[in-house]
Amino acid sequence: MSFAYPYILFLLLGVPVYIGLYLLARASRKRRLKTFGREESLARLMPLVSPYKPPLKLALQLLAYTMLVLALARPWGGVKGATNVKEGIEVVIAVDASNSMLAPSSDKSGSPDRMRMAKMILEKLINRLDNDRVGLIEYAGEAYTLIPVTGDYVSAKMFLNSISPNDIQNQGTNIAAAIELATRSFSESKEIGKSIILITDAEELDDPQSVMEAASQAASKNIQLNVVGVGGETPVRIPEGQGYMLDPTTGQPVETRLNEDLALEIAKVGHGIYVNASNKDCLNELERQMDKVSKTALESSFTAVHDELYGFFGWAALIFILLDILVVDSKFGWLDRITFFKKEEK
Repeated sequence: MSFAYPYILFLLLGVPVYIGLYLLARASRKRRLKTFGREESLARLMPLVSPYKPPLKLALQLLAYTMLVLALARPWGGVKGATNVKEGIEVVIAVDASNSMLAPSSDKSGSPDRMRMAKMILEKLINRLDNDRVGLIEYAGEAYTLIPVTGDYVSAKMFLNSISPNDIQNQGTNIAAAIELATRSFSESKEIGKSIILITDAEELDDPQSVMEAASQAASKNIQLNVVGVGGETPVRIPEGQGYMLDPTTGQPVETRLNEDLALEIAKVGHGIYVNASNKDCLNELERQMDKVSKTALESSFTAVHDELYGFFGWAALIFILLDILVVDSKFGWLDRITFFKKEEK
């Protein structure tokens, strides 16, 4: 048996100290009684005083104290092993960081911009991933890896919140590059389930045909491609500074809207689903879809666990304390009727 906090065992030094103080107190009491007369005579004057109860109560108190100290030291018994296996899938999130993501998510007054809505949805999604691994990509005219596939959700959310279209020089909506990079971001194991979450307004695609080819290529590798659309079908303007973004050719404000038809087609080719971020059941639908991806063991760990014995000593201490309370200082009346030692008759 070993102890988690062995230094607490030094409190056991209090046992001999307590015994010593008890013996000194008994000796002092005996000396004081002698001043009143012989011990045999005084015993007849104190019929209820028991010579056995004080030592018995002392023993109970010392046992309770010892058990309590042992419990506080947290005793350990043998060691048993526990193997933890985490099952999950790999998820790569591709976030559209084009200028159109700065536009309001709907034509209603006070609605958040598309980028903010995407971040809120994705942060909630990451919180639900549990044992899954997650990677993060941002894309506009090109696609970039922000964080490789990992189980570090804190870092994933930190990088997610750092995405801003204002930091992207090469603008555009190159969804094909995002899907291709996401496909390459997964581990090479064919046993691990894989899923891509594509966040986009699906507008101003440079080459729609290449997007469908990239989605089909991902599906051929058993990678599920789900699309989350942000924005509404009503055209809205893109804020810039104190005004709105202007078309360099016409000088008119640029208007943008969600292309749901194209987003639906991408999800269909990628063997996934399309959901709109404004849908209250968006996250639940994504979860149900990703649950269709087969989960496998992503990590296995062995942990040595000690048998905790402090409970046994704690209960023993409680029992001794209760016994000490029940044992009163006076004699047991029923013992007076029992003769332990019979005098020999002459």
